[in-house]
Amino acid sequence: MSRTIYRNARVFTAEPAGSGSGPWAEAFVVDGDVLAYVGELEGAVAAAGDGADVVDLDGRLVLPGFTDAHTHLVMMGDALGRVPLTDARTLDEIQARLRSARAADPTAPRVLGRGWLFDSVPGAPTAAMIDAAVADVPVFLDANDYHSCWVNSAALADLGITRETPDPIGGRIGRDADGEPDGMLYETAAQQFVWEHLANLTTDADRDAAVERTIDAYLATGVTGVVDMAFDELGLAAFQRAIDRRDGSLPIRVAAHWFVANTGDADANLAQVEHAARLAAETAAAPTAPWLRIVGIKLVLDGVIDACTAAMRHPYADGSNAEPIWPLDALKPVVAAADAAGLQVAQHAIGDYASDIALDAIEHAVEVNGDLPRRHRIEHLEYAAPGTAERMSRLGVTASMQPVHADPAIFDNWVAMLGDERVDRAFAWPEFVDAGALLAFSTDAPTAPHEALHNMYVAATRRSALDPSFEPSLPGFALPLAEAIGHATRDAAASCGDGDTRGRLAAGLAADFAVLDVDPFAEGEASLLTARVIRTVVAGATVFAVAEADADADGVAA
Repeated sequence: MSRTIYRNARVFTAEPAGSGSGPWAEAFVVDGDVLAYVGELEGAVAAAGDGADVVDLDGRLVLPGFTDAHTHLVMMGDALGRVPLTDARTLDEIQARLRSARAADPTAPRVLGRGWLFDSVPGAPTAAMIDAAVADVPVFLDANDYHSCWVNSAALADLGITRETPDPIGGRIGRDADGEPDGMLYETAAQQFVWEHLANLTTDADRDAAVERTIDAYLATGVTGVVDMAFDELGLAAFQRAIDRRDGSLPIRVAAHWFVANTGDADANLAQVEHAARLAAETAAAPTAPWLRIVGIKLVLDGVIDACTAAMRHPYADGSNAEPIWPLDALKPVVAAADAAGLQVAQHAIGDYASDIALDAIEHAVEVNGDLPRRHRIEHLEYAAPGTAERMSRLGVTASMQPVHADPAIFDNWVAMLGDERVDRAFAWPEFVDAGALLAFSTDAPTAPHEALHNMYVAATRRSALDPSFEPSLPGFALPLAEAIGHATRDAAASCGDGDTRGRLAAGLAADFAVLDVDPFAEGEASLLTARVIRTVVAGATVFAVAEADADADGVAA
């Protein structure tokens, strides 16, 4: 493959301060699937040599490819085909959309929706509220955070849930004053009843279509790598089929964490870790490893603040609290076993009590296993007590956080559930940077929009990408745009062990990058809401490009 020189560009390299090469360049050379040179035009011309292809980018901004460091790939593709409810801010609007969906496909056996917000519903959501819109078929509506599911009466019947049905470990069936199921399923109740039920009704063809939707959506927004945070047998098989359809590769790099559930049985829990370790070894040794590999396990320690299911050190505003899904005595052996096997441990911990026990378990693993190479991570950290960031830095634990979860348009209910001074420490990203912990940004799609540029807007402004009329939330925690992009590219790639191979634009690293139609560094952060990715390149190959006429490409084509 001949070399290609990309010139007349404004290249943000995401090289860290003190690296010697600086964060900006004007040209670069791609040799096969790697970058051969990044820097000044004169050096690029010399590095390209005679006969190189030339791409004039007409002054466009080039960024390293984004890595969505926490996402749910098959679920995201599935969600893109469901009734969207995040911007339905009243019960009437939610019901209207459900009626429209039913009318649009009257032969469908069920209605699926996603993204509704607790503060869009007056009081507690009930099955009767959905019944008023659609009663003849089951309706399943995942909450915006995907930790609760709201269903109608037909769905309760379909699931076989009655007043005698016990709550599962780590979950709860909502019940009315008489003890009857009320239509809400929280945490593992949503997973074990709804998700497993729908998974049994979903075909491989459905999952294949979801995978393709996800890949297409990510490439169109400049995302070149993803880290799935709940892989299972069905997801692995779906992505292996996607590789087979493409003769051994993918247009996006996938690292995955195997989901490990707390079964209540210590031996069964450890068996899940052993299975993940076998799959990690197999995928690492396979020729498809550059495109698909399992790198660790995922543990969900608690729920979410919006539903008062996150495990907190102090009660919520209503006096309630939640126990962790993984008590520390059950958690320690699992984390230690994964650590000994060389697996990365990713622990969902939104409340401060959950993050404390996550770190307790990691400290135990260090004590048991001694000095090993490790880069564990905690996911979300929406409220972390003072000192958490410093403790994570000492242990080398990555802070995996999602700016879009701090969007002011969905923040009011979060604030109301805590109702005290803790709200002033929400999503405190700079604390982790200042403490020296690695901070990796992601979206947690489909619990939030997957668009990388919108994610960067929230990170750099603390304003809403969903509704810019909202005032910023805790603007003192905003990060400079260059830092935010670094956390979503360089640090996100490093978070899954790829920091030496991709995530920056530097000689010898993967040629993964995105070209934008506007420069938000020059035009201001608000332009991130309208900016478009017009070309995405992975391993030196263009995997997404808009038509020249649509993009007004101005010389972007080779």
